[in-house]
Amino acid sequence: MEERQKEKILVVDDDSIILSSAEKILKPEGFDVFLANNGAEALRLIEEIPFDLVLSDLRMPDMDGIELLKRIKAFLPSTEFIIITGFGTVRSAVEALKYGAYDYIEKPFTPEHLINTVKGCLEKKRLIFENIQLRKEVQGLYKLDNIIGNSVAMQRVFNLIAQVAPTNSTVLITGESGTGKELIARAIHYNSLRKNGPFIVVDCCTMPENLIEAELFGHTKGAFTGAISSRKGLLELSHTGTIFFDEIGNLSLSIQAKLLRFLQEREFRPLGSSRVLNVDVRFIAATNKDLLHLVKEGNFREDFFYRLNVFPIKLPPLRERKEDIPALAAHFLKKYSAQTGLEVRHISAEAMKILIGYDWPGNVRELENVIHRAMILSDSTVIRPEHIQIEGGPVEALCRIPRNIEELKRLKGFLKKKAIEEIEKSFIIDALKRNNYNVTKAAEDVGMQRTNFHALMKKYNLSTKNLLKREQ
Repeated sequence: MEERQKEKILVVDDDSIILSSAEKILKPEGFDVFLANNGAEALRLIEEIPFDLVLSDLRMPDMDGIELLKRIKAFLPSTEFIIITGFGTVRSAVEALKYGAYDYIEKPFTPEHLINTVKGCLEKKRLIFENIQLRKEVQGLYKLDNIIGNSVAMQRVFNLIAQVAPTNSTVLITGESGTGKELIARAIHYNSLRKNGPFIVVDCCTMPENLIEAELFGHTKGAFTGAISSRKGLLELSHTGTIFFDEIGNLSLSIQAKLLRFLQEREFRPLGSSRVLNVDVRFIAATNKDLLHLVKEGNFREDFFYRLNVFPIKLPPLRERKEDIPALAAHFLKKYSAQTGLEVRHISAEAMKILIGYDWPGNVRELENVIHRAMILSDSTVIRPEHIQIEGGPVEALCRIPRNIEELKRLKGFLKKKAIEEIEKSFIIDALKRNNYNVTKAAEDVGMQRTNFHALMKKYNLSTKNLLKREQ
């Protein structure tokens, strides 16, 4: 594990006793400690060294602590600042907090108090830095060029995302289960001006009907049985960001009515409160249902549907963009190789034909699961047809009734080739078994040259070592 670099602390005070005391307390805690006896000297050091934290006395002859704080924050905003204050100057120290100081410490301070305050300050700084880095990584993950799809259908989707992302328009994403609706919603958010705000997901399938109103709008203490404290709702938590309603077709008519009002007015009232809240939030919804059909059946409000359907994006099922399957499969290989350590790097041509020939009712999510499972089943660096488990096996995946003569020819060719391969493989394994897994003897037994026999073994990734392991 890489050792973390020592954090640098500058202590500024015109009292040499305070300087030496702070140094003796902080150095054993693993910090690099630098000392300055006035503001001017501190500023010279700041120009040379990027300090993580400055501890400064409030009252100094040439420059007081608040003036030093202002100058340092103007030059290095990320540098944390703690004021050291004496009796009678606490009010001024509190004033320093308005200019960006983390906290103040009163003289005389104990070693424990100084250490705890410094460590708390630097822990906060580390968390902020980690959060910024994480946000950059997430934003990079959802760049449009990171979402896989070279097909014409997906290029249309990308164009729509690029057009709507910079706006605040409500978006309705439709498509079958497993097509990646949440991925598209996140791409819209992280390519928008709201990318630094929250992205809140509301799963309309799993949220209990009796709790959803309180979850969305929040509640005050005592608003209902079990409300032992006040709680912010998801709409309020989404302020300045995006709220994403996944499978919005499952919401009850009463909740639809309340959300309709929110979409119209951008305000709501938490349960049990007389206070009206206004929030700035973008609304994105997704569904695998035909909402207009639900409207006709009386299960979805027509006015709510038209409020949602401002900018519709329809995701194509995977069977309509099969040219994307090789790239998607390669992406999942890379993903699960990194996550699991499995060294499966390739998909054989025969296995890829199966993947492309299948209709994928579960769409991209099903493809991902099949690739992950195949990687586990593979005993080499290659995924082969026998590793692909779809609807009972690889042959069944292609054995649907052909729709035209071309599909019939392709299916017949595949089945013929598959039957020959199974016979060849069984032929090799049986010959090796009869001859105690001696390749030379097995080749002589069946009347083949050893090089040709060995070539067949290589074709089917067979080795005497692996075959013997299977028998044990």
